Amino acid sequence: METHPLSAHEIGEGLPVLIIHGWELDGKAEELDFEPIFTTKAPGLRRIYVDLPGMGTTPANNVKDLDDIYLRLIQFIDARIGKSKFLLMGSSCGGYLARALAQKYIGQVDGLLLRVPLIEPKNELRDLDGFQPLVRNEQLVSSMPSEDKALLGDVHVQTPAYIKSLKAKYEAIRPSLNAADKEALGPIREDPQRYQLSHVAAADDNNKFFAPTLILCGRQDEVVGYRDSLRLLELYPRSTYAVLDRGRHDLPVDENGLFEALVRDWLTRVGEWRVRADK
Repeated sequence: METHPLSAHEIGEGLPVLIIHGWELDGKAEELDFEPIFTTKAPGLRRIYVDLPGMGTTPANNVKDLDDIYLRLIQFIDARIGKSKFLLMGSSCGGYLARALAQKYIGQVDGLLLRVPLIEPKNELRDLDGFQPLVRNEQLVSSMPSEDKALLGDVHVQTPAYIKSLKAKYEAIRPSLNAADKEALGPIREDPQRYQLSHVAAADDNNKFFAPTLILCGRQDEVVGYRDSLRLLELYPRSTYAVLDRGRHDLPVDENGLFEALVRDWLTRVGEWRVRADK
């Protein structure tokens, strides 16, 4: 098999944690949300923020579809992590990939975190709600600069503080989005046959994943929704499933501690699981 190495940024030492970003983003985008938690609350973890093909600092190298990306991640895991136990985290499309990898490495993965996971690759089949503001302020929205409206899209919580936080987040990830190789990635995203995995297990008794799992969804997620992910509960018997109000696909935005508390709880459950597994 031809080898196409993936770039990655590692932080810390200890149990490996492979963190897979969403479509057209990169590992730095994941660092923004997770490093404050890992740095202060979770020592002893070797965080590996990978850049997928055509994203971040990894060249596309003729990537053809999500199955191709999945196979390159397998090469990366075998080379960088080997036979070690590790944790898996994925956001959006990265969550879709993480689920497939968790099944392949089921004997090595001691915990799985899925943030706003992609479940249905085909846009028209996703169970989404129409846009409805939670906090409406038409005067505020109408006074927003046109470039801010273009950047932020429909805003669910129309308060100055929320819009400020949302804009700060988008500006922080804009370099990641700008760096994406859209010429290589666009045809994959636009073709439902190429933007789906043939390695994601169905929810049945032969494919259940028993290690601690955290599934974080946004109640107002405008991209993947949350109802499609309910079917994951049968596949992950040791899962915590949370739907965060005021949560869009870019959650967390106005962090109130709940996101961090859920991630910390997952890490605690992973630690307990690993202690029992070692006995």
